[in-house]
Amino acid sequence: MAVDLLLGLQWGDEGKGKIVDVLTKNYHIIARFQGGPNAGHTLEFDGIKHVLRTIPSGIFHDKSINVIGNGVVIDPVVFVKELEGLDKYHIDYVSKLIISRKAHLILPTHRLLDAASEASKGKAKIGSTLKGIGPTYMDKTGRNGIRVGDLELETFKQKYKSLAKKHVAMIDFYDVEIQYDLDEMETEFFESIEKLKKLTFIDSEEYLNQAIKSGKTILAEGAQGSLLDIDFGTYPFVTSSNTTAAGACTGLGVAPGKINEVYGIFKAYTTRVGSGPFPTELFDKIGAKMAKVGHEFGAVTGRARRCGWLDLVALKYTCEVNGVTQLMMMKSDVLSGFDHLKVCTSYNYKGEIIKHLPYNIEAENVTPIYTNLKCWKEDLTKMTEASQLPKELNDYIDFLEKELELPIKIVSVGPDRKQTIPR
Repeated sequence: MAVDLLLGLQWGDEGKGKIVDVLTKNYHIIARFQGGPNAGHTLEFDGIKHVLRTIPSGIFHDKSINVIGNGVVIDPVVFVKELEGLDKYHIDYVSKLIISRKAHLILPTHRLLDAASEASKGKAKIGSTLKGIGPTYMDKTGRNGIRVGDLELETFKQKYKSLAKKHVAMIDFYDVEIQYDLDEMETEFFESIEKLKKLTFIDSEEYLNQAIKSGKTILAEGAQGSLLDIDFGTYPFVTSSNTTAAGACTGLGVAPGKINEVYGIFKAYTTRVGSGPFPTELFDKIGAKMAKVGHEFGAVTGRARRCGWLDLVALKYTCEVNGVTQLMMMKSDVLSGFDHLKVCTSYNYKGEIIKHLPYNIEAENVTPIYTNLKCWKEDLTKMTEASQLPKELNDYIDFLEKELELPIKIVSVGPDRKQTIPR
């Protein structure tokens, strides 16, 4: 068997957690391959909303094994709180959740470094979530990081002290005012480490490749979105890992030839959290309505999301970079009742009409060119079959499929797992 891959195609918050939850029944293993607690996957079922930060979205299904891959960075404090949040649902995460020894740990001083770095930038801030993600990946690539497997070694505490000492010197170098009690943070960190050690640590690349050989089905789950990829996103307003399909190979240890389906998730409109260019952003009452109806606030940060029309130039780009094989459109219900819809199909880039994503998409360089479409008036949230979808929505889908040259196989009409219509 091979690995199927599920990715966000925009700036994150596309609804990946819900789709993983819907698809999990078809897979033996759900594997997270990058990112950390800076992004939240929201799942809703039985009238209850669940937000997962590091734990794969298959944890709520009895039969799935959930793997945290080597490309993930783990904050033990946040992670243990996440586990404790599952206790009230009587989930046996000790037997269902396994962690790569090669995953890196977020230390308390990584979070402080993140805060100091962001504070030092003044008005040039990039909108960091301040979860320590960037500094942890910096230590990883700088070959200074501490990994989950180090918890099994007698030298762990010495490694910790050495790296934390270096971090404190760097924090002092930034010469900014941040309030913290490192002793208190470290006490909580080491208490969480002891709880983390009760879980199973594995050589995940060996585990997953043996699972493939034995015929197990695997769904690889990404965090954030492709436009936040460290290489292919809107740099520097990006995350610190590869959120695209290539990141699944390096973040799990599976070869490119073992990737089968690539599911691309996108919203029927576009959103973005924090700073960075956003060509189709709306600053009027239409954008405000999208935000209000769509409840567009970050699952982890609580920050309001910026909203705008669907950008097909950016979407084509991420479909191509990821090798997407089929699409899934989320939040179609949010657009019900709008006077009209607009879809960006090209850019006026410095006076030239282009259909590809250029190096710099700052507002002064790019003007979106729109196609107008009719909107549907019906409430979609009670619909359960594709035959019930209104003509205008089907026309919208047909237009997108033609432009993107890919099939849209799922249409989401609400937050609950039941509000998912296959096509």
